[in-house]
Amino acid sequence: MTRLVPLVLIGAALLAACSSTDKPKPTPLEAVTPQIAGRQVWSARLDGVQFPMQVTVRDGAFVVASTGGSVVALDAQSGRELWRGEAGSRVAAGVGSDGRFAAVVTQNNELVVLERGKRLWTAALSSRTTTSPLVAGERVFVIGVDRVVHAFDALDGRRLWTYRRTGEPLTLAQPGVLAAYKDTLLTGQGASLVGLDPLKGTLRWDVPVTSPRGTNEVERLNDLVGPALRVGDTVCARAFQSAVGCIAANTTSLRWSRLGGGQNGVGGDADLVFGADASDRITAWRTASGDTAWTNERLLHRDLSAPLSTGRTVVFGDGEGQVHFLAREDGKTLLRLPTDGSPIVGAPALAGTTMLVVTRNGGLFAFRPE
Repeated sequence: MTRLVPLVLIGAALLAACSSTDKPKPTPLEAVTPQIAGRQVWSARLDGVQFPMQVTVRDGAFVVASTGGSVVALDAQSGRELWRGEAGSRVAAGVGSDGRFAAVVTQNNELVVLERGKRLWTAALSSRTTTSPLVAGERVFVIGVDRVVHAFDALDGRRLWTYRRTGEPLTLAQPGVLAAYKDTLLTGQGASLVGLDPLKGTLRWDVPVTSPRGTNEVERLNDLVGPALRVGDTVCARAFQSAVGCIAANTTSLRWSRLGGGQNGVGGDADLVFGADASDRITAWRTASGDTAWTNERLLHRDLSAPLSTGRTVVFGDGEGQVHFLAREDGKTLLRLPTDGSPIVGAPALAGTTMLVVTRNGGLFAFRPE
């Protein structure tokens, strides 16, 4: 397995190099007459974010990290810095936090855990990591690009268990799924959503979102990509370049699965699931049935982020730093707000009435739709 993982990374790099010249130009933006009120309420800056940022929201604060190694908690209402710490090395994935502990993974394959900004402990990992750690129940959970899941004691860094599923030679260097559902740890293993016992690391259940397709191992890569959406007992996720589906976690059964290429995670609510495909065509599926509610092709090839559903809107960031507020019922543009012109990294995050987006240049922009 370990010999083949780098082949996937090299393949992804070659595709990215080719796409830099062959990629279609972004669709020009239409003029927008604002249909809702919204404004920027504060901003801050990191030294740059070169990885898909997962902003953690805890106790009215946003917890963020930079590629340079800074880990920062900011008051959501005012942007005031609550604490700051340093990972001690460049960061590859992050950040996970339960409000007390915060965890990132460095480019040297080290898990670094801080307690309110103070570096507490580090642990060496066996492979590269692109998924933000999960901190819950005084444990820190990490999944590598080799799909191996590790659990550590948040207080002292003891490795508690390791879960490894064999038989899948190629893996995807893309942020995956690592989340909590009641007393179960959820993680993506290939195209399956897997439920693990967080205390022992033993398998509880395994539900595929889709089946492998393609004529070779690379074409059949369909790992679940994060972020996933959890609404009550329903968990929805995208399988890389193949499908979007929802699982009933309480009955461990697949509710529905629909074909749909794409590389980013999904967002939504109890009524609708939203996501953009590889061409940035946005689709809204009905959460209960998987039926298509609407599609939007006005933002094609704009490098859309994973979405955030809030109130009457669904929000996407794009590759030019624009933040698009679309009507959740039909996909029409209600508002567009700018940032610093660099790509939005990761899904927007919401704390109360304040929404935060992070840009590749390290800009933190807080908006308050009204």
